[in-house]
Amino acid sequence: MKKENINQKSEKHYKKDDKKNKKKEWTSKIVEKTVEQSDKGKTYGKKEVKGRETQKKEIKKQGKKSGNALVCPYAKKCGGCEYQGLSYEEQLAKKQKWVSSLMKKHGTVYPIVGMEQPYYYRNKVHAVFDRDRKNNVISGVYKEGTHIVVPIDRCLIEDQLADDIIRTVKELMKSFKMKVYDEDTQYGFMRHILIKRGFATGEVMVVLVTASPVFPSKNNFVKALRAKHSEVTTVIQNINGRGTSMVLGEKEHILYGKGYIEDVLCGCTFRISSKSFYQINPIQTERLYGKAMELAGLTGKEKVIDAYCGIGTIGLIASKQAAEVIGVELNKDAVKDAIANAKRNEIKNARFYCEDASKFMVKMAENGQNADVVFMDPPRNGSTEVFIDSVALMAPKKVVYISCHPETLERDIRYFKKKGYQPEGCYPFDLFPWTGHVETVILMTYCGSDKK
Repeated sequence: MKKENINQKSEKHYKKDDKKNKKKEWTSKIVEKTVEQSDKGKTYGKKEVKGRETQKKEIKKQGKKSGNALVCPYAKKCGGCEYQGLSYEEQLAKKQKWVSSLMKKHGTVYPIVGMEQPYYYRNKVHAVFDRDRKNNVISGVYKEGTHIVVPIDRCLIEDQLADDIIRTVKELMKSFKMKVYDEDTQYGFMRHILIKRGFATGEVMVVLVTASPVFPSKNNFVKALRAKHSEVTTVIQNINGRGTSMVLGEKEHILYGKGYIEDVLCGCTFRISSKSFYQINPIQTERLYGKAMELAGLTGKEKVIDAYCGIGTIGLIASKQAAEVIGVELNKDAVKDAIANAKRNEIKNARFYCEDASKFMVKMAENGQNADVVFMDPPRNGSTEVFIDSVALMAPKKVVYISCHPETLERDIRYFKKKGYQPEGCYPFDLFPWTGHVETVILMTYCGSDKK
């Protein structure tokens, strides 16, 4: 999914189960029955973050049960989790029904792959700072459709360590007498906090977004933060002096550490910076990408294009089974990370370019170059006819489309079919439990320009 943009107003753990305790993936019986009637139907790194019993106790303390589903105390005010109050089986069934209603006309829709523990899965947590009526520092998210901050101390889908760090930062802001930025007066210092964590490596990045580049007692502040949370491996000050709701500004200063974190996904190590995109649910991402590689059916001879490549996750994973990989991405920070990631993993058959993917592929075709497989993972608003035209110009044998919005996926597939591509099965994955979002991956095979 491409995709959460860190420059949006606000954004919404994975724990790898021991093999001895491995449970069957969530797949609703209702879903399976629906698929049958319509006939349309890895090993992970062993880094334990919190014990199973600890997680269960936390869940019991934070939410009350409705049937067999926990209800978040902030649900009505926050609006981030549309499926609060539904059991997880019911959520999966709704998502399956949604995908099937759109995609069954194009081929088989397989049962959705859900999570064993659909809580605390977000490896990226963002909060905005404000003050309450008693002038106490609060942190949370904007109430849906407003700029009113809903104070949240603990979220059922966010990484628990990240929430702990945010609480500590609020305490330190009081101790260091830091003023909270006021959007109306445009006066104050601390605006937002962004935390990213590598669930496989344990590395933690803390990004403090300030209105001014001058950070009083910054060394003492970082020292006090790390005294409480030695897990923090890097601290970054991001300066955003604009009077907008955008979270991150352009300039940054590294206050501690190397300025980025690393995580392991599908056997590759990835460098993650403050601005680069990285999937927020690692366990489900490994399953999603594993299916994408399976559908691509790489043999080691193919030239692969990874469009919308981000920090190179899909392309670098594919490089192990391909002859050559070309990644294309417009975000210059992401491309910088992708190049660093290739070096970090000692991958020599992958190259990355900062360019518009459509124009890049047109130039390739005009120069007589081709590709065997194209991976595409566009933003939520989907791809464009211009991009699909550029794919058709190169006429790769296979297109593997990873989508974070079934409606734009279905729209794009209709256009792909006009260009001679035939979809072969749709596989939904639940990367965002308790929300209405769902990821899908689909294979399209080129059947000739005369096929519709």
